[in-house]
Amino acid sequence: MYYKLPVSKYRSIKQLLHSYLIKTLSIDTYKAENVGIEDKKIPLHKDRDENRVLYTSSVSLQLSKSQNWKTMQLASAIASDLSRICGDVFSIQIVPPGWIHFELTDTALATWLQSLVVGSLGEDGEEGSREQGAGGKEVIFNSPPCPLPPAPLPFVPNPQSPIPNSLFAVQHAHARCCSLVLLAHREGLIKLREPVPNISPAFWNVISPKPLPWLNCDGTLRLNHPDERHLIAELIQVVDNIECPDINGSVKWEKVALNLSQAFENFWCNCRIWGEVKIRSPELTQARLGLLMATQSVLRYVLEKNLGVFAPLEL
Repeated sequence: MYYKLPVSKYRSIKQLLHSYLIKTLSIDTYKAENVGIEDKKIPLHKDRDENRVLYTSSVSLQLSKSQNWKTMQLASAIASDLSRICGDVFSIQIVPPGWIHFELTDTALATWLQSLVVGSLGEDGEEGSREQGAGGKEVIFNSPPCPLPPAPLPFVPNPQSPIPNSLFAVQHAHARCCSLVLLAHREGLIKLREPVPNISPAFWNVISPKPLPWLNCDGTLRLNHPDERHLIAELIQVVDNIECPDINGSVKWEKVALNLSQAFENFWCNCRIWGEVKIRSPELTQARLGLLMATQSVLRYVLEKNLGVFAPLEL
């Protein structure tokens, strides 16, 4: 199955869904009395189920009184409008008494993972990533943002600044990701344009395979081991925190970084890349290498931008 993936910047999945909801609720059907949504704050929460990427919104419960509609009727109307603009990105379901569930499709998840590998985390751009989905619609990972805090200042390493011992595990995970990707390049599993990473936003410049083989021939994601799914879930949550932080509380970035590095360690221990897997399933090997590169991208951003410490290429 042929599918197209982006080659530039991205946004978080929550941010993408948020923009779809804003677009839908701005149409005339809802706009006249849409007084329940202030400052574009739409209730939207990620489910803990790691076997799928699921978000839930209670927006119909919030708006039903102001719209003078029954809650389930309003939820169905909103879901119908959303399906027309993002039905190939999210599978949408209505659950009593009026919850709207959004499950990311495997094709869209593959698009997002690829954007982590080749994109620029945390940077704005006017054009964004636009790719055709299964139904011919565009999957855009550079959409209008949720309310964001001021951008952090660029990280400048200071060799005199002590590094907290608790963050060594995170730095070790980052360095391990870098060394494993470079080893894969030397062994011909993937081909990089620049074998030694530079300091540009697009850290890895992958020549082949391009795109990485995230999907099986039937369009389902190759990465289905519990530790693969857990690492993907952590990446999604961290990027959501970066792009759409919770305005009601501050993110504990040290804990977030440690959780992500532990998810990587579990993945590395239980999901083989070399040996028999490389011989029998080279596409799975390459997809797992892609997950390594995506993890490195997020770890680097959190270390440098949120924690103010150096992200080493090797230890």
